Amino acid sequence: MTTDTGMPHLEANLGYATTQETRCLIHQELGSAFPVLQHAALKGCKLDHESREDQTVSYILICEAMHGTTGTARWQLGPHKIAGTLHVKLGGKNMTFSQQVTATHLGECSSTTN
Repeated sequence: MTTDTGMPHLEANLGYATTQETRCLIHQELGSAFPVLQHAALKGCKLDHESREDQTVSYILICEAMHGTTGTARWQLGPHKIAGTLHVKLGGKNMTFSQQVTATHLGECSSTTN
């Protein structure tokens, strides 16, 4: 799984980061698969209101009252690869960022991996 995070308002070398990890990702976890959702700036926020159409899964970022942060996520599901993009606008600030997750199908998940 490869994760790319982009913050267009920062300098090029500070505004983009890429990480890679090997983990099992099942379709039921798509709403929580973006690592940035664990960041303190998004405390009280979660992806919800899942909608599915063909090979696309979409979510709306829902945050606790008075948070002001908004966003959306969309996943494209393919037979060998899935790709998701989260777009976020932080509340009370004119700051936006995105995070992209790309995962390649390596095999079936076992009950001991995640």
